[in-house]
Amino acid sequence: MDSPKASAACPSNWAHNTARRLLARPLPQRWAHTCGVARRAEQVARILMPEDLDTLVSAAWLHDIGYAPGVADTGLHSLDGARYLLRVGVSRQVCGLVAHHSGAAAVAEQVGLADELAEFEDVPGHLKDALWYSDMMTGPDGRPTTLDTRLAEIRRRRGPDDPVVRALAVNVNERRAAVRRVHRLLRRTQPTKHSSGTRVGGMSA
Repeated sequence: MDSPKASAACPSNWAHNTARRLLARPLPQRWAHTCGVARRAEQVARILMPEDLDTLVSAAWLHDIGYAPGVADTGLHSLDGARYLLRVGVSRQVCGLVAHHSGAAAVAEQVGLADELAEFEDVPGHLKDALWYSDMMTGPDGRPTTLDTRLAEIRRRRGPDDPVVRALAVNVNERRAAVRRVHRLLRRTQPTKHSSGTRVGGMSA
């Protein structure tokens, strides 16, 4: 397995290849979702943070590798993915983005892994928001969706007793806030060009 250090000139290419190797065959729907998240992240980065494009797109490709056979360990996919990435030499920043994406801290509390997740820094600011936005605005098939549709799909697919669903009582407002912050920045920066047809809580995004 190649180290990301060997691919330092283009880390998002390494991230893409790693995610494909881990997800495409054993978890094709998870791979489809990942591809959609990475596409959305690249679109957002090119508009809002071109200097951080590789970091955001790398995190998007890698955010769900913790579901993969051989990577999954604790059952908290964000933690398992981040630990794997740290072992193979990925930057602490990308590991932190993966570890804490989309409200993972509340899920960790539900399953008794909060201390373990705290091994990784919760990266603040636009990068965090952009990764959450890209994840929450992408359906399981990789297609653009709305935040409300995505949340309903999570509840339906997982059921009321799943820790991710129970954690929504804590983190749903944080998820909505991240999506809205990115939505506002996109509207302010590209009021005419950014028109994906998706909606955030009744607003275009």
